[in-house]
Amino acid sequence: MIISGKNSVYEALNAKKTINKVMIASYIHDDFSKKVVELCKQNKVRFDFVDKKTIDKMAEHNQGYVAEVTDFNYSTLEDILENKKDKDNFIVILDNIQDPHNFGSIIRVCECAGVDGIIIESRRSCNVNETVYKTSCGAINYVKIAKVTNINDAIKTLQKENVWVYACEADGENISKANLKGNIAIVVGSEGEGVGRLTKQICDGVISLPMYGQVNSLNVSTATSAVVYEILRQRKN
Repeated sequence: MIISGKNSVYEALNAKKTINKVMIASYIHDDFSKKVVELCKQNKVRFDFVDKKTIDKMAEHNQGYVAEVTDFNYSTLEDILENKKDKDNFIVILDNIQDPHNFGSIIRVCECAGVDGIIIESRRSCNVNETVYKTSCGAINYVKIAKVTNINDAIKTLQKENVWVYACEADGENISKANLKGNIAIVVGSEGEGVGRLTKQICDGVISLPMYGQVNSLNVSTATSAVVYEILRQRKN
């Protein structure tokens, strides 16, 4: 897989991901490129300075940096449950998120908020690809992502492990009034369809962001950010 962009390449190196080769545009000679080269040497990763035409053929909007990396290594549901960054679990479940830009943005939010991991469904979700890597701005290197066969089965497993699962939808309890402390997982659906009907039914509750304007919906990554940080606020108080 090809990833591009200065931050994506740098963070992949910094996280010691398996990288086959790094290519840097030959016109770049600055302090950042020196840091990238030094990381390549430390990690024993081959690097080459190549002309702009060559690097542009490999990836658009590359900022002069491209890397060949191995395919993304998905985690398991058990990995995420064991990856407690606090005393309680904090998990995000994505239901039918197809847009790689939204997926990448959600990964970035989750990493910044210290979420333990993200769960996606193999058939109905965007997989990790070059766009997801770039949009996450390197955060993907530090977030566990589990790909499961069936989201509803994964939710039931979480519930057996005493994790409360809440769907994020427009017809639920005001998020500021809900008790979101303890072991928590939230389910976020696509902008077009929202959380699936059966999935919502098996959740322990439904929570909503209050809306005060004429438009009654937010971009899914923006909404996820608001929900995640409200949970973070509650559990830190």
